[in-house]
Order: sequence, then C-alpha cells, then structure tokens
Amino acid sequence: MMVPPRQYLLCEKLCVTFNNMNLLEKALTHSSVGVNNNELLEYLGDAILNFIITEDLFNRFPHTNEGKLSQLRASLVKGETLSKIAKELNLGEVLILGQGEINNGGFRRESILANAMEAIFGAIYLDGGLEFVKVPILKLFNERLNTININQTTKDPKTRLQELLQSRKHPLPIYTIKEIRIDKQQLIFEASCQVPVLDKAIIGRGSSHRKAEQKTAERVLILIGDGSRS
Repeated sequence: MMVPPRQYLLCEKLCVTFNNMNLLEKALTHSSVGVNNNELLEYLGDAILNFIITEDLFNRFPHTNEGKLSQLRASLVKGETLSKIAKELNLGEVLILGQGEINNGGFRRESILANAMEAIFGAIYLDGGLEFVKVPILKLFNERLNTININQTTKDPKTRLQELLQSRKHPLPIYTIKEIRIDKQQLIFEASCQVPVLDKAIIGRGSSHRKAEQKTAERVLILIGDGSRS
C-alpha cells in the first residue's frame, strides 16, 4: 500500500511503522466524513493512554497517594495537552475531514486534534499491542513527565469549569449521562453539559461516567475560554 508522504512523515515522528495503514487512515478520519470514522479508536486510545501514563506515574512516584497521582494523570492526558502534541506533529495536515469541517477550519480545532491523537494511540495498539504503543506515547510525553512538580496543585476539568462559571457569576453546569452499547461486550458513556453561555449542549464520551463528564467539561472550557491553563 502506497503511504501518502504526510502520513509517512507522521509515522516517522511517532517512531512507528504500521503493518496495517488502514488503521492509521481510520484514526485520522473525523466523524464529519461518515460512519467509518475514528470515534471508537478514540475511545480505545483514551483508555490505552490513561493506562500507560498511570503505570509510568506509579513507577516514578511509588510513595505518592492515589488522589495526587490521579490529578497528575488528568493534567497530562487532558485535551489541551493532546492538542498541543498534535500541533507539534502537524497532525492537522493529515486529518481527513468532511467538507463542512474543512470550511470551518476543523484541522485547527483543539477537540478534533485531541480526539485524533487518542484515535492514533488506539490504532497503534491494535496494530502492534501494548508494548508497541508504549514507545510513541512515552516519547511524546517524556518531557512533560520529566518536568512534573509533585507538589504542584492540579484541578480536574469539572472543578475548573465550576470555578470559572462561579467567578463569572454564571449558573453551574448541568450534566446528563447516557450509556451507549457498541456490542454485547463494549459499553461507553456519553455526557452532555449545558451552560448558559453556550447555545447548545456539549457532548463528550468516555469509558466511565467520570471520564465522559471530565472530557465534556474540558471541551466546554475550550469553547468559553479557560484562562487558568492549570
């Protein structure tokens, strides 16, 4: 299979050689293109990324409590960080978008970039397994992991959103959750978040209620402008 030059360059930056390039192509395909998109790979990649970062933090800080490690992990795997990594990789140049998203500059949207990054991790895992996907993930997060300040206070997206809305004297967000069954064994959660400053509910998905709500809150923060960058 002939690999497009930009996809080949992306693989070089990731230090990955795909056995099945169709997986990478699917990981780069946004839902605006159609049903054969990267949403399920994003779901898988989110879980893989969380596990690998959790394991690394566990090994680095064996005497740190679970709550602090969870905060550190959340600060590392949040969409803002993923979108920054995606921009470092020039991921927007290889995204496959529907015409509407192309017209709206979707290749620059932080949520699309972050989701595609997770989908790529899912694709790499399916192509070569857990040890295979550890290499690019730890390479991409190496500098951030090495510069962690264990004493730094971090806040999860739901807390940041609540505090931001309170500081602006807005009502608190309203979350609703629903379960989506992919098949007999696979269940994901979809959270919607409504805030008065946005004219529509914002949707996020995750492997648990909490992860779905956190992802949704982070997308709301991006849209309304979160200046904390914690």
